[in-house]
Amino acid sequence: MPKDEAQGGDEGAWWRGAVIYEVYPRSFQDGDGDGIGDLKGLLRRLEHVAALGVDAVWIAPFYASPMLDFGYDVADHCAVDPCFGTLADFDRVVARAHALGLRVLIDQVWSHTSHRHPWFLDSAANPGGPRRDWYVWADPRPDGTPPNNWQSVFGGPAWRWDPRRRQYYLHHFLTAQPALNLRHEAVLAELERIGRFWLERGVDGVRLDAADFLCHDDSLADNPPRPPPGGVMPVKPFGLQEHRHDMMHPDTGAVLARLRALLDAYPGTAAVAELSSEGDPFARAGRYTTGGAGVHLAYSLRLAKGGFGAAEMAARIAHIAACAPDGGYCWSFSNHDVERVASRWGDGGAAFAKLAMALLLCQQGAAIVYQGEELGLPQAEVPFERLRDPYGINFWPQFKGRDGARTPMPWRAGAAHAGFSDAEPWLPVPEAHRRRAVDAQEADPDSVLNAWRRFLRWRRRHPALRHGSTENVAADGALLRFERAAPGERLLCLFNCGAATLRLPARGRPLAGHGFAARLEGETLVLPAFAAAFAAIPPAAADTPAPSGAARPAAPTPN
Repeated sequence: MPKDEAQGGDEGAWWRGAVIYEVYPRSFQDGDGDGIGDLKGLLRRLEHVAALGVDAVWIAPFYASPMLDFGYDVADHCAVDPCFGTLADFDRVVARAHALGLRVLIDQVWSHTSHRHPWFLDSAANPGGPRRDWYVWADPRPDGTPPNNWQSVFGGPAWRWDPRRRQYYLHHFLTAQPALNLRHEAVLAELERIGRFWLERGVDGVRLDAADFLCHDDSLADNPPRPPPGGVMPVKPFGLQEHRHDMMHPDTGAVLARLRALLDAYPGTAAVAELSSEGDPFARAGRYTTGGAGVHLAYSLRLAKGGFGAAEMAARIAHIAACAPDGGYCWSFSNHDVERVASRWGDGGAAFAKLAMALLLCQQGAAIVYQGEELGLPQAEVPFERLRDPYGINFWPQFKGRDGARTPMPWRAGAAHAGFSDAEPWLPVPEAHRRRAVDAQEADPDSVLNAWRRFLRWRRRHPALRHGSTENVAADGALLRFERAAPGERLLCLFNCGAATLRLPARGRPLAGHGFAARLEGETLVLPAFAAAFAAIPPAAADTPAPSGAARPAAPTPN
């Protein structure tokens, strides 16, 4: 395990201000020629991850599974699914990652299992047995309908009838993902045993899946309706309820405390909790990461599901800084569950991808970069006949699912399937991704990939960006600005979120080495479209108000 930067307490812990690289192993690199990415492929490509300059790698599920939700339906928490390799392959990944200076985080799915998990099969078949209450079972209403009106995220009622028990079981996602009863001590003890199994194998932490679904109201009260905005019926009925009783229960904190106690027994390990978009996930992140009794970091896709613009970003940054002032929020613009940021917020071009990179890496707290984000990959268009994601298949065509963010990594532009596999891959490789392959970008000093490498090296030299507070957040037209402050350093961070060049009063000492092109014309800073600029503010001027005057579009530059 790599050594921590400081010993004792959390103040100097590696995860503070860390950058974590998410690998979706099924789509990262095929190591055995069957068209599916695996642990041997990951082992082969770990040097690429380390060369970026990130601190850790998070590996999405590789456990034994029917793969109905591609690994998040776990059938054996302590076994590697044969499509991904073996436990020996996993051990080699951990050893190599540590040799490269990378920490390793793995998913822990505590809210549910597969319906083919031995626990569930026993619970369903033996209602008088020791596992009878390991899952959430409930009797039907007098008319035989489900116990309440709760909806599943993936569509339809959150209850499935089981004829063996003559009861319904709760499932927040697929019917094949029955919810565990996390108020049962034996269940928690078994999950802790599983956690210890992986910690003893050398992992440095976990990403906790679906934390908001760990606990619910035992009264099983109906959720109140939530009228659709503007009276327009949403694609997903989950949005037609206020989720007061089925998720985000106060008892969640006690479960997170159990996880924290487990990790505290393994110094240097950390947990990152995934929160839903419901309610105010940023406030929950603050609660769950403050005081040392909960998880170390938390993130939500609510950020990625919002719009983009200077004003919108300023509001989010200020709110998150207020909710999680200790840096417990983990920023994420893309992952395996949402549309890629280059397409969702931008035009798919390199300039916007670099701006999004700088925005992500300049925030207070940790950050997650999703595989391919460092290449500026746009969202892939996957035809219906090639879809594999049940979520997308259920809601096609209004919602196309998550496969467009899960297509294989392009490694070599001229190779079959862009170097991902010699066989037909499980999802297609878009031509637009082939042009952005790793080998093509490595040869281009101005590529998005080299921008990531350069910016991460530059970020390491500035403690204000890794550990500082966030202050004076503001937006002015397309200009977003804020300051990051740490003892001995205060930085002014400027971002042009628009497609026109901006001219604004210069302030502080301009910094170089970050890779963005801005220039001074006398006392005026010229900030190109989708560019960033950074300046050191002397301590004597740190609290001096910024010069007045709105940023204004520059005159067009002649061609």
